[in-house]
Amino acid sequence: MVEINNLTTVSIDQDFVKNIVETVLKGENKEKKRISLAFVGPRRIKEINRRYRKKNRVTDVLSFPESEVEMKEFGVGELQENKNILGEIVVCLKEVKKNSRRYQISFETELARVIIHGVLHLLGYDHEKSEEEKEKMQKKEEYYLSLLKLN
Repeated sequence: MVEINNLTTVSIDQDFVKNIVETVLKGENKEKKRISLAFVGPRRIKEINRRYRKKNRVTDVLSFPESEVEMKEFGVGELQENKNILGEIVVCLKEVKKNSRRYQISFETELARVIIHGVLHLLGYDHEKSEEEKEKMQKKEEYYLSLLKLN
């Protein structure tokens, strides 16, 4: 199950978003897991990034495994304790749009990429551990983008 909280004025195709998450979960044999996804603006994601990662800057996506932190204080999720909950992903749509222009790809493709990235983090992938882990995660991202026919 995918819970979506859009805290912006930008309209998002929820079926598109759910399909991305469900494709990754199915591909990783975790289809019974639940994820909460929040779409926020730059100010809110910067605040969350500063508070939990000690990085005082805007970013495109943050992932919080259920065991790490509950995001209710930011109004981005109402998940109750449950072993099937993977965690929460917070996406800044303005940053996604900026990156899509920078990389000269569609907004949908960049949105899918950051959502896939976030889900993979919740599943334990970590590109910051080593170069090998980074390559493994990038290959997974490309694989799921190709499954979704977005690359």
